[in-house]
Amino acid sequence: MSGQLGEPQEGPSHAGLDLPNPERNEAGVQRGVIRRRRSWIQKVLEQATDSPLQWITPSEVVPVAVLAVQRYLLEGEARDMESKPPLYCYDVTISDGVFREKCYLDPSLNFLVYKNILKVGIEVKISRVSCVYNEKRLGQGILCIDNVHCGESLDSISLEIPFRNRAHREIPERPLRGGKSHYLALWNNEDPYGDIWLSNKEPEEYNFNNTRIISLSHLETTWSSRKNFPALLVRILHKSKLRYYGKPNKKMTEPYQTFLEVADSSGTVSAIMWNALCPEWYKSLHVGLVLLLQDYSIKKSYPFRMKPLPVNPRVKLISTMEICLNLRDPPNNIIIIPEEQVKSEWRLPKLNYRFITRSELDDMPQNSICDVIGVLVYVGRVQRSKKKESREEFWSYRWIHIADGTSEQPFIVQLFSTSQPEVFENIYPMAHFMCTQLKVVRNDTQVPKLLYLTTTNESCMFITGHRGQPYTNYTKVKNFFQWIKTKTDSGELKNTVIGGYYPYPPVPETFSKYNISVKVESFFTAISEVRKEIEDLQYREKKRIAIQGIITVIKYVPYSGATESASASETLRNADRPSTSQAARRESQSQSQERDGKPQDDGPVSSQCCHTTSASLSPPKKKRTLQGPIPVPQPETAAQTKGNKPGRESTSTGSKGKARKTISDKWESQTWREKKFGLIDHLQYGCIYPESIPRRFVLEHRNFLTEQYNSQPAKYIPQEGRPPKLYEFKSALVLGHFEVTILGLNHEIAISVAFLPEYSPEDVRTSQIGTLLTCMNYSCVFPKELTGNDKLQGPRALTGDIIKAAAELDKVHIVGILDICNLGKNKTEVYLHKIYRPDKTS
Repeated sequence: MSGQLGEPQEGPSHAGLDLPNPERNEAGVQRGVIRRRRSWIQKVLEQATDSPLQWITPSEVVPVAVLAVQRYLLEGEARDMESKPPLYCYDVTISDGVFREKCYLDPSLNFLVYKNILKVGIEVKISRVSCVYNEKRLGQGILCIDNVHCGESLDSISLEIPFRNRAHREIPERPLRGGKSHYLALWNNEDPYGDIWLSNKEPEEYNFNNTRIISLSHLETTWSSRKNFPALLVRILHKSKLRYYGKPNKKMTEPYQTFLEVADSSGTVSAIMWNALCPEWYKSLHVGLVLLLQDYSIKKSYPFRMKPLPVNPRVKLISTMEICLNLRDPPNNIIIIPEEQVKSEWRLPKLNYRFITRSELDDMPQNSICDVIGVLVYVGRVQRSKKKESREEFWSYRWIHIADGTSEQPFIVQLFSTSQPEVFENIYPMAHFMCTQLKVVRNDTQVPKLLYLTTTNESCMFITGHRGQPYTNYTKVKNFFQWIKTKTDSGELKNTVIGGYYPYPPVPETFSKYNISVKVESFFTAISEVRKEIEDLQYREKKRIAIQGIITVIKYVPYSGATESASASETLRNADRPSTSQAARRESQSQSQERDGKPQDDGPVSSQCCHTTSASLSPPKKKRTLQGPIPVPQPETAAQTKGNKPGRESTSTGSKGKARKTISDKWESQTWREKKFGLIDHLQYGCIYPESIPRRFVLEHRNFLTEQYNSQPAKYIPQEGRPPKLYEFKSALVLGHFEVTILGLNHEIAISVAFLPEYSPEDVRTSQIGTLLTCMNYSCVFPKELTGNDKLQGPRALTGDIIKAAAELDKVHIVGILDICNLGKNKTEVYLHKIYRPDKTS
């Protein structure tokens, strides 16, 4: 491997050494990482430099802190080339308490970043390093991490520790290797990241006396015969998100592209901003600004690009040419004209918004474009979906609910990253949110009806600074602000929700419709392939698959804040999974075991721990006496269930000595009792982690909660004070969850998954829940907190119906639609989204 050289380092073996100050010897990290008079980083680098192999296993392995994990495009260097080399590589900044050092992560360890195991804020132990040189330059090499063990999160890390290598202090930051000039966002390519992205361009007064301006319509008819083009005076009507088109073998330092739809009184045209001009101008250009463009070039328009709808239908849409803006060839001259200098005689088009209310959405046709404004009542966690034909590139998105007071139903929006990380990562419930250029997605023939909005290439978001914006003059916007003022004054906006598993969009109600809607070569995933599907998932990636099997076990796990979390150290072990027979025997033995311990923030809510080698952490099994029409089933002890068949009613004695009927919390088929000890494999994914439970939003802890449900940052951010624990925030779920075990058709492999039931008090009152099949379709609108009789009887009735109806599916071949979610750090959840019976219309 070859690498980019830094400047000669400060250290004992180099001139100009600045020895650490005595006060630097104090602990810079509260746990694990201690500042030493002798830098471990310096010592290891000297050992690697002196080694004839240029790699070493350090004689002393000490914990160091991770301060940054930064991604960039990997260039095709000879020693890096494999049959399928990674597209990207990572620089990891570590601190030993004396110095900081930016290190290159060997590409074979990239999976640690993919899974969010190697991340900022943790301590690591590096057990093998090498020194990488660039033979074309004079100087010292860079430290390469070849083997590393990732530990736990640290309480705090000092950011005052200096870099050992002065080259690592330079601004803007540069990657260690290759010729790339910048880092990329850690989890997607659409967001601008790093200090190369400027936002300091301001409007400036311009003297037009000696400037010749041409209209777009005139330019359209004459550009092919011109060598020089006069200036354009235009307004920005739309701005697209960034497109990164970097490839390993392309020698472009900043391969970016963005589209601006600009217009004057005569027409609208696309202006394409290329390469290094994007970091210089992208963050300064906003919809509505007036620009003077000089020294641009023109080319024939690309015929297949989908353009946004024209803001003003009366303004001509010019589709035969495109304006090209580039830093060179020719060097562009862009000037932002102050709005105060804009003259009415220029007749520049005004911005025209297409606001709709939630009550109007029901009548909007498929693919229509609209703008919305409202208050956020639900903000989901950031998720990722893999781009087509890519192993390492993802879209980032999250689901949100927006209320505007015109309907009891919110807008449901799938919000993709719009190259506005400062907005996307800081939206929170109760914020006033405005988004443009949303597309309607609907299917009225599907049950439940599909209706939501999704962002487009030109969507733009606003959460602050609404005052003075041109859209505030629209009647629908004024009506919203009047409505929200009454709700804020009355305190009615406190019932908002953040985070958690969100299973939208729903699948069709019948198997035949689902079969038609899925456009894949292989419809089913064999149950023997599910483990690989799970292991291939990367951080925050969500994937939906279909498997075939037989439901053999359904077990209710009540929600309780006190038992929400099991031991993180046990649940996070992901190696040496036990055989199914061992797991089954452990399960039977554990039914009389008690769990005792303080809840921890990253452990799962489960009756047994997920895919671990430790003993089951199931809560004690108990019977619950009937206190209403149908009780919420509670876990039973092995002693209490002895002699009673699972799923059957039994009797127990209450405190007054009277026998009362109860309903078991668990149904188990005869097939399972016969097969469970002889299975080849049993995948245990019936748990739910705390971050997958939607929480009631608390404004006072806004920063902490938004951080929990955003993606992991690329740089360490110190905590303010002592942060709370996630499980301390109230759950928005009315019920607990179910663990459902599906046995493969060949009776060799089984998988236990989580199921979150649909619930609303109206369903129970009107007896709409008739079978298990109708229950197993999760609702995405969070219920309000229950009171009175609904709080006591509603969940009991639903839970009892599900347990009683389970026997319908004994030995029945079903198709299960599963949602697989990777939460990082070896934490994966699998949810049962829907079940179908292929032998019936359902």
